[in-house]
Amino acid sequence: MQFDLAELTCLLLFAIAVIKSLNATTRHILLSNQVVQRSVLAISLMLVGFWSLKAGLYPGLDIHVLALTGVTLTLGPRLAILTAALSHSLQLGLGLVPFEQIGSYALFTSLLPILFSYALFLLCFQYITRHLFVYIFVNSFLGAGLTAVFHIGLMTGYHYFSGHYDWQTLLDNYTFLASLIWFPEATINGMAMTVLIIYRPHWVRTFYDNEYLAR
Repeated sequence: MQFDLAELTCLLLFAIAVIKSLNATTRHILLSNQVVQRSVLAISLMLVGFWSLKAGLYPGLDIHVLALTGVTLTLGPRLAILTAALSHSLQLGLGLVPFEQIGSYALFTSLLPILFSYALFLLCFQYITRHLFVYIFVNSFLGAGLTAVFHIGLMTGYHYFSGHYDWQTLLDNYTFLASLIWFPEATINGMAMTVLIIYRPHWVRTFYDNEYLAR
């Protein structure tokens, strides 16, 4: 087991994000709210399942559903990052991810997609009319699809600049698949968020009745 400098840097960045996410407010919510505790545990197990159902032609070039846009919209970015950290711990414990690759895996599979998803939500909240269908189709459906493409782009750049694969191999066997994975990603997240905001809107931290239902 050997870490290179890039992996150590990725691991350090992810660790900093986890520590920053554990602020006083988040700790209070986690320690005092049993619903949040059960939600974090259940979602972390769900993520492990989604991330285990993967396909790929080359090591490290795996395609799978992220499901992180829905998680981010439901829990908020801080709890989403902590939930992803728990999922990665479970993956390590089950031997699903090599320990020497956990830094880049965590950074590019969870942290940056979570931040990207939340940034899209903030942009939509600020500049697009706040309406129920905007939340479902733009924030949830389109946001998840764009996050999938963003993730593929991140991994393509990482493997290319790290010298793991040449550009043609990445383009033919990985980057091209972004055109195939974005729709399942968008559909799963969009459907999940639709069910939640209809039946359990109080579970979704980024959905505000007075903003999205009063228009």
